[in-house]
Amino acid sequence: MKRATETKLILVVRHTRLDELVARFNTLRQAQFYVEHLGADFSDYLSEHETYLAARHRTETALRAAGRAQVIERGFLPNFLFGPSDVVVVLGQDGLVANTLKYTAGQPVVGVNPDPRRWDGVLLPFTPDDLPALLPEVLARRRPIKEVSMAQASLNNGQHLLAVNDLFVGPKSHISARYTLRVGEHEETHSSSGVIVSTGLGSTGWLKSLLAGATGIAGSLSQHDLTLKQRQPTPWNADYLYFTVREPFPSKTTAASLVFGKVHPECPLTITSLMAENGVIFSDGIEKDFMEFNSGTKATIGLAEQKGRLVI
Repeated sequence: MKRATETKLILVVRHTRLDELVARFNTLRQAQFYVEHLGADFSDYLSEHETYLAARHRTETALRAAGRAQVIERGFLPNFLFGPSDVVVVLGQDGLVANTLKYTAGQPVVGVNPDPRRWDGVLLPFTPDDLPALLPEVLARRRPIKEVSMAQASLNNGQHLLAVNDLFVGPKSHISARYTLRVGEHEETHSSSGVIVSTGLGSTGWLKSLLAGATGIAGSLSQHDLTLKQRQPTPWNADYLYFTVREPFPSKTTAASLVFGKVHPECPLTITSLMAENGVIFSDGIEKDFMEFNSGTKATIGLAEQKGRLVI
């Protein structure tokens, strides 16, 4: 088959939940036993896995018909060097697109949704079936590109970290929890940093810090004409960032008033660590890719010169 171009097409893929379960329990049967023993529906894991593999097959077929194709798994992104003329295709959820963008250097990135019935895909405007018609336009540089601004944390020890979505600065304990919450007859499925259930005694602890943060943000919004105030999303290529302090706790030695604001080139954000150990900075929810942030370390956070280029 004659290829349309010699430009290299890099396909970024990820492990499915089923892949991760099998890696943990060694066999499919043992993974199934574990999930079903807990009363969960194992067929959902199988369905998601099979759908992803089918989408990957269609995507690889389209890429190999269009040019030289190479497949890399998400875990290899930090050590992978993209060529200046590469075109990057990401097959996965929004988080995989965001994680990929920060390792590119101007290459166009195509977000492909493997399962539109399962994933909303804000950063995944295309499906595998769109690729045969889309790729020639991308390779000819005729397809519109949307720039994505990034944040950068720079430490006083010379280290740097980019973020597409957000930076986390704090203790080594932040994860996203997925669960179903039910109250009375009402039920929701959540993905969050957790749920706090407080007694009367505990209401002066963590609950107090949650309320202090919400109050601080509301007070700041009432004083500034912010895009967020109108509940409109911030443009992806905005030349500013927002910061907010999670759950500030007011005490005799700590305050809770500077908890929300705008960061721009004339007003960077500086944070100095007072943590003896376990302080970290990581980006986009990727906890394994972090910089230590312990006592005396200073982070200056602002816009990165590097921008992502998302095909639309």
